[in-house]
Amino acid sequence: MAPLSKAGAALTALREDLAGEVFAPGDPGYDEARTVFNAMIDRRPAVIAQCDSVADVVTAVRFARDLDLPVAVRGGGHSVAGMALNDGGVVVDLRRMQEVTVHPAAKAVRLGGGATMGHLDRACQAYGLATPGGRVSTTGVGGFVLGGGDGWLSRAFGLASDNLLGVELVTADGTVAEATAEERPELFWALHGGGGNFGIATALTLRLHELPALAIAMVFCLPEYGPQLVATYREVIETGPAETGGAALYLTGPPEEFLPEHLVGQRLCGALLVCPGPEDRLRKLAEPLLAVPHEAEIVTPIPYADLQCMLDDPPGMRNYWSAEFLTGVPDAFVDAFCALGESMPVPTGTQHLVWPQGGAIAEGAGDWPLAHRDAAWAVHPFGIWEDPADDGRCREWVRDVRAGVAPWSTGATYLNFIGDEGAERVAAGVGAGNYRRLAGVKREYDPDNVFRFNHNIKPL
Repeated sequence: MAPLSKAGAALTALREDLAGEVFAPGDPGYDEARTVFNAMIDRRPAVIAQCDSVADVVTAVRFARDLDLPVAVRGGGHSVAGMALNDGGVVVDLRRMQEVTVHPAAKAVRLGGGATMGHLDRACQAYGLATPGGRVSTTGVGGFVLGGGDGWLSRAFGLASDNLLGVELVTADGTVAEATAEERPELFWALHGGGGNFGIATALTLRLHELPALAIAMVFCLPEYGPQLVATYREVIETGPAETGGAALYLTGPPEEFLPEHLVGQRLCGALLVCPGPEDRLRKLAEPLLAVPHEAEIVTPIPYADLQCMLDDPPGMRNYWSAEFLTGVPDAFVDAFCALGESMPVPTGTQHLVWPQGGAIAEGAGDWPLAHRDAAWAVHPFGIWEDPADDGRCREWVRDVRAGVAPWSTGATYLNFIGDEGAERVAAGVGAGNYRRLAGVKREYDPDNVFRFNHNIKPL
């Protein structure tokens, strides 16, 4: 830590040099600037640098290095562990860098490091193009992609990281580096699942796919029919087209037009099919689900960007999540999953999801540092609630889900969906052999572990 006089002079210089905004404790707007998606996170950085440009990011990184301050990076701010913030360090906030430029002829898009899925999806939709994104529109694209990126379209078009064509990165010494398959290929490999360990992604270029039509089917039933609905969903997925995605889930009935009023706030089991293509194709696929006794249904074409908004969660809620990948979902698993759904805290925003892998996800197995490519299914206990009095029961339920599905777990996890669960879980996300290779890349680009507010890979 630098002497106070040096720190004060450096902060004054940073305020003058940065084209964006600088916030320190006591400044108007500081508390708003340090608020992230997960309301359980309450950290007080020494400096928040809201950057306008790559030059601003370089300036902020060099400021932090000169004062020996730790650096956190904020894109969408959706990290469940609050990794977008730190205490007493510097936050490089990219939210002012949200530009999206679509190149339809090349089927590619370049976007700033602070862009969200909503920015990306809306811009691409105008051209009938899309790339696999997260399941909500407010997620930051940078963190999502660098962490692997699993979404509704992944069985059709692969993981988000499979569609990564290039990254503009500010490294720990304040250097701007381009990483592509041809330029710095080892760093490019590491960015396909290694997260923010190697630098700050100020811009990403992604491959786009034609998506002229998309349709969804959603079915909601009472919990007593949950095992039948989940088992039917499994059969529809395992016998249907490989590009069909979606999830089976337990949830609290939301106050939406499609749901009868008496079911709002009640425990429900649901199933969602997401199908690239026209509605008539999806309707045939969904027939077995619609035959299960149910309370509400939706079968409709939908723009992809609108689908991405359907499950948006409000900010200011308390969050605790985890994830496990599965060898399969036999009847014994269905029974265990549904029993855990029956114990899910209700009424809260919590969801209990199981969704299919396979398709284009499995086709990329072995190419990138991700340990879950060959898994058949995944479970995601998504704890979200408002009242701090529910902290204990919601966290415990998430842990119960992990324990309850352990007999079918591959041992892998999805780092974008877990909090700080320890170094072993980081290795479970990228794979033990990949972890050693990633640590070598870390040593080259960040030997002092400046970027450690992430699922950290220590330099070898």
